[in-house]
Amino acid sequence: MVAYKIFFKKSVQKDLSSIPKNDLKKILSRIENLGEDPRPAGCEKLTGQERYRLRQGRYRILYSIQDDELTIWIVKVGQRKDVYR
Repeated sequence: MVAYKIFFKKSVQKDLSSIPKNDLKKILSRIENLGEDPRPAGCEKLTGQERYRLRQGRYRILYSIQDDELTIWIVKVGQRKDVYR
């Protein structure tokens, strides 16, 4: 299987800086695994958008997939109460 390249939107760095280190390790591990399987079990396509959501504990990872370019863009990472705004 072909691996996807993962890119981060500039604003994601700010999102990640406010997350505790032990949660951050789990989140980054989930993001890294997206390169092998961009639509893992538990991911959901967001209604009305070309984005997907992946849960990691109380955090959500929002990302978009470009199958023609084999890229994944991480759009936002945060707690459920904040991430969908």
